[in-house]
Amino acid sequence: MTTTRMFAAVRFAFGATTLAAVGIQLGIHISHGFSVLNFFSYFTNLSNIFAAAVLVVESVLAWRGKDLGPAWALLRCISVVCMALVGIVFSALLRDVDLGSLLPWINTWLHYVMPVAIVADWLIFPPRHPIPLKRIGVAVLFPLAYLAYSLVRGAATGWYAYPFLNPADGGYAAVLLTCLIIAVVFVATTALAMWLGNKLGARHTSRDRSYA
Repeated sequence: MTTTRMFAAVRFAFGATTLAAVGIQLGIHISHGFSVLNFFSYFTNLSNIFAAAVLVVESVLAWRGKDLGPAWALLRCISVVCMALVGIVFSALLRDVDLGSLLPWINTWLHYVMPVAIVADWLIFPPRHPIPLKRIGVAVLFPLAYLAYSLVRGAATGWYAYPFLNPADGGYAAVLLTCLIIAVVFVATTALAMWLGNKLGARHTSRDRSYA
């Protein structure tokens, strides 16, 4: 087995394990009588499913020596930033929050292992196509849509996925300030991920050409 295929197999294993972990937790969630829609309203779950799917597809592409072009590079970048945000927000705001029925190993995998693994994958295997910084606007659509959905649905149902989104804990001013801070962190992280991806990707391309 070549090194490329070995890493492809590792990527596939990480992606499959993540999907299995989310599936197991979903089963526990349902067995406790909790809402399925609520389960899929957690940014952690959505981001891990998204990142795992991207990782699995990327592993298959690497195994076959194929590439999906610039659009795929941007999609992969979005998954990287989402997972980085999962790790940052959980460590900063949610570490001491009661996680209910969430299994400890799944908590560790989704909030710590996967964020580190996805960021490391981006740095070790940077995109083959440069991503223009003007694409930041596209990248931030997902988290902005998530925040809008969470606030609107929360106002309608009284249920919020995260305490910092609940206006009952400090009012809407505190919620909006937290959302603004998260948005700024997301934009900054996206810009950094794109810059690093472009820089490292260009270096890899130059190195490959020198051996051609």
